[in-house]
Amino acid sequence: MSDSLLFIPDISGYTKFVQTTEVEHSQHVIAELLEILINANTQKLRLAEVEGDALFFYKEEEIPSQEKLLAQIETMFTAFYSHLKLLEKNRICPCNACATAPNLQLKIIAHCGELQFITVQDKRKPFGQIVIEAHRLLKNSISSNNYALLSESLSQVIGMPDHYKSQLFNFSKDEDMYDGKHIKYLFSEIDKSKLKLTSYETPYEVYFKSPPGIVIEKEYNVSAQELLEYITNYSYRHYWVKGVDKFEYNPNEVTRLGTEHVCVIDGKRLNFTTVTKSVESGQLVYGELTSDVPVVDSLYQFYIFVPISENSCKLVLEMYPTAKSILKKIILSLFMKRALRKSVNESLQNLKIYIEKRNP
Repeated sequence: MSDSLLFIPDISGYTKFVQTTEVEHSQHVIAELLEILINANTQKLRLAEVEGDALFFYKEEEIPSQEKLLAQIETMFTAFYSHLKLLEKNRICPCNACATAPNLQLKIIAHCGELQFITVQDKRKPFGQIVIEAHRLLKNSISSNNYALLSESLSQVIGMPDHYKSQLFNFSKDEDMYDGKHIKYLFSEIDKSKLKLTSYETPYEVYFKSPPGIVIEKEYNVSAQELLEYITNYSYRHYWVKGVDKFEYNPNEVTRLGTEHVCVIDGKRLNFTTVTKSVESGQLVYGELTSDVPVVDSLYQFYIFVPISENSCKLVLEMYPTAKSILKKIILSLFMKRALRKSVNESLQNLKIYIEKRNP
């Protein structure tokens, strides 16, 4: 029987991150990162299990070449840190989870050997000594939390020298004792500055030469940050937004600049993209842009959160409907603005009622 590959990307700092930050957003961040790592699988590794903060991959009776294995490791590190850079650049949420996500790190453990399987509820899962050894290698004596580790047995199979060096990797030899047995391995810390991170363009900040066409103000008995969560977390939208049949969005994604969601009204799909504009110091802002509203060519709406006290804030909603043709401008001026104001006023009042019910 040929050797099989075990491959475990593990998010470092997960336990502290979840315990000390807002739970829902920390869960979303981890889910996004795990999906990013899964999508970065270029070697057709099979996913055996999602283990909280880690992914357990294997490749049965096949070991990729040294070149392919190192390329797979580099691809995952690049995808992981590129996404953290995206979260850092495009975040709108001030919560601890979103603010500290860029501090997360990645380690990858790779091992090989004869793999056995066990069937549980009709699911075939890797089993045996090498599975135990691979997971033990996660608990090693390496001081860093940002590295790639290859067991000695794997490095021998792929012909990896003990002190292999490249532009990204600088492997050293080490060992740890598990259950009275020494397990040797090679490891290399990863210098993030040497990764070719994906360049994400920050969605542009919007500037306006004229004042908003519609301004609505309301006070709420919650903090500005909590109100921001009610508005930017699309799972709450159906409780307060008037006239929408359905909302479509990615439930495992924290809302940030560039994220999209869809409102379905009478079968018509209105696509919204998250944008931003400058506000005064101490204020929070969340903006949306759509070009799918009838009559208007585009509609920007910005929710500006102005703290009043620790548990209260003022919401200022600014709407910028634009129309290019003379006919559209007339309709917008005579009818559309009035209809928009009425609909949004009712929605914001619904939001106020909803929040009061949740926070009596």
